[in-house]
Amino acid sequence: MFSSGLPQGSVPRLERPGPLRDRVHEALLELITTRALRPGEHLVESELAGHLGVSRQPVREALQRLNSEGWVDLRPAQGAFVHEPTEEEADQLLTVRTLLEAEAARLAAAHAGAPGIAALEELCAEGEQAVAAEDVDRAVALNTAFHTKVMELAGNAVLAELAAQVDRRVRWYYTPVARQRGRQSWIEHRELITAIAARDEQRATHLMREHTEHTRRSYHERDAT
Repeated sequence: MFSSGLPQGSVPRLERPGPLRDRVHEALLELITTRALRPGEHLVESELAGHLGVSRQPVREALQRLNSEGWVDLRPAQGAFVHEPTEEEADQLLTVRTLLEAEAARLAAAHAGAPGIAALEELCAEGEQAVAAEDVDRAVALNTAFHTKVMELAGNAVLAELAAQVDRRVRWYYTPVARQRGRQSWIEHRELITAIAARDEQRATHLMREHTEHTRRSYHERDAT
């Protein structure tokens, strides 16, 4: 049940600015993305409202929006449930991610300057520390930040916009394999930084493609480990 399933401190605080329904939507989406609310979990409006400190109406509106976005399934006479992604859904999204990220790596190698490379180095060091400390949540967040930074260094606004559309769902798929990928993921990040710093567009493209493919394969193999 929701009331006992959420880790201590996992419920985000709702900030005051902005329409309440949008803040509730964002809070629930964060809980789903981080898997504090797990795929297949029953979402009870009254319990969600109680945890978030709001009435049931904005929760109902948020669940309807999440349903339209594919994060929640509304079942007649049963209620709302966190969507359980199929293997095909995951494969399609992670394949698109590979295409976007590989092009971003190529462009980053062509355009990144010393400050951008230093930022990647710092994120990588923090990610390695998170893995060493077995802080999976922080490792996932830093992995997202690293890939976002590469996308930023690519300097292509359209590419960045497309990547932003799949970013939340990529994080959702990455979370269950973060521990499995562990240190190896950050070794691959280090290799990518070296290629970007050397302005080797071909190698950066290859490394990013391999890196994202490793994550895709790990997701499909997660139940066998």
